[in-house]
Amino acid sequence: MSGVSGIHTGGISKPDAVKTAIPKRIALFTGSYNHIADGVSLTLNRLVDHLEKNGAEVLVLAPTSEDPPIEHKGTLAAVPSFAAPGRPEYRVAVGFPSHLKRRLREFRPNLFHIATPDILGFKALKLAHSWGIPVVASFHTHFGSYLKYYNLGVIEDLLWKYGRWFYQKCEHIYVPSQSMVDVLRMRGIEKGVKLWPRGVDMKVFNPGKRSIEWRRQFGIADHEVLISFVSRLVWEKGLDVFADVIETLSREGVPHRSIIVGDGPASELLEKRLPGTIFAGYRRGEDLSAAYASSDIFLFPSETETFGNVTLEAMASGVPTVCADALGSRSLVNSGITGYLAPPADSVSFTNHVRDLVRNGDLRRELGQNAYQHAQNYSWEAILTRINGYYDEMLSAKALESVDDESGPETGSRLILPHSSLPLSA
Repeated sequence: MSGVSGIHTGGISKPDAVKTAIPKRIALFTGSYNHIADGVSLTLNRLVDHLEKNGAEVLVLAPTSEDPPIEHKGTLAAVPSFAAPGRPEYRVAVGFPSHLKRRLREFRPNLFHIATPDILGFKALKLAHSWGIPVVASFHTHFGSYLKYYNLGVIEDLLWKYGRWFYQKCEHIYVPSQSMVDVLRMRGIEKGVKLWPRGVDMKVFNPGKRSIEWRRQFGIADHEVLISFVSRLVWEKGLDVFADVIETLSREGVPHRSIIVGDGPASELLEKRLPGTIFAGYRRGEDLSAAYASSDIFLFPSETETFGNVTLEAMASGVPTVCADALGSRSLVNSGITGYLAPPADSVSFTNHVRDLVRNGDLRRELGQNAYQHAQNYSWEAILTRINGYYDEMLSAKALESVDDESGPETGSRLILPHSSLPLSA
């Protein structure tokens, strides 16, 4: 795909000091880190843990809360923020005060990684350019796909205009799925785009975690077919379609049970709509592993995923998935082989696929086994090593530019290995 590349190695004939891996001091700016247990936060915590275990130093700058649900990895410098109106579980960064700027300067980063193009990301981008520090970005949330749920579709083009401006100022853009790469390309964002999918821990999520006892605690009989949903309970995750499917199956008398694992602002209305569904709340660790593996069908109609962490976790657990034919899920699910893809928001199509799986145990087992085999291609170790390689590639290229620069590293503003050359008086 034009504009999308992997890790480049070899072909460098510059001084040995440039060819070796440059010590990394990374400032990570993100709108989600420990105050909310979503896919972005969990991915970035895993990244920081990997980087530090492999010799990098990382300073995370992000909003936090009084009682965060995640025990974060690495060093976190809390950025001033306020709870988002109507969605208090999210926080909005509002500034970058001088004491944080001093702390960042003392950290002496040689790379900025921006995970959210928000106010904090904008300030980080400006600061990096003024200090001569290279910037990379990772793309986690397709904000445009959320707008229709808030009646804000009219501003989508404006958001993409800002996105083009923002990402064109970054050396690399790490994107989680090929389908999302295609979306960015159609929107005019191609330079520096690199594929960085998410991974799954097969020791945590696998068919061996299936538990009859876990099912029985909810009154689910051993022979009953259990349809599951795992995610934050917000309407943009396709909850209305999930409810349509369960209501239709119940009305038709198709025997099944359903369970929703997660919590969020939509839970109260959803419980009223689906009185026969089990609401298990937020689960983690072995309990979450058992929730996936102990179900028989994973139904996830979300159109907003840039990758689909929960879909991959269900697949690793040996469960056939029925997902929306959109963005991340399209890159994960081989329809008819590991599960099914249905047109987004098409409740009838979703229902037809789920009904077929409920009625055909052999088909469930075949697709579930195929899903498990496919998930083994997504090792976290390999995927996190990939982004470390991207960092090395970019920093080495910058160092080579400096070697070629007649002015030399002492007079230029560009970052030179091994540490940042930003002035302490900046």
